[in-house]
Amino acid sequence: MAEEEIGAAAQPQAQPQIKMQVLAQFIRDMSFENAVAQKGLNGGEVQPDIQVAVSLDARKRPQDHQFEVIQKFRVTSKNRANNETLFLLEIDYGGVFHIEGVPDEQMHPFLLIECPRLLFPFIRRIISDVTRDGGFPALNIDTVDYLALYRQELARRAQTQAAQGQPN
Repeated sequence: MAEEEIGAAAQPQAQPQIKMQVLAQFIRDMSFENAVAQKGLNGGEVQPDIQVAVSLDARKRPQDHQFEVIQKFRVTSKNRANNETLFLLEIDYGGVFHIEGVPDEQMHPFLLIECPRLLFPFIRRIISDVTRDGGFPALNIDTVDYLALYRQELARRAQTQAAQGQPN
């Protein structure tokens, strides 16, 4: 009997069951500028240098347990030889999520880490298709480390607050 009590006491309490469903995915805004086609090549060899910038935004929707997460990608390709822009792709890609069981204090990181991870393969495919259809080799961007991105943003905010003399 003593063993049963110890075993029961050693078991952790049941974790809340997290329910998450992607209700919709959408392109909110997209722009692709092919500078090569607009200006023409100056001749010489093209050595592309690709830069990818990612930003995230999330908000609560009026419906219970619904949230909208937007990923903004800015992909710039420049020629290393002369630093001329080859193309510029900007895309805002969103998802609407139904989320239950996530504690309030964990909702912000959940929205900005887990939700974008689910959307990433779709936006990667769009970026690949758009660059290929725009006359360039298909660009398969590297996987984004959303946890590192989240931590960088927290550090940036803390640094800004410290510089302004505000408490964390």
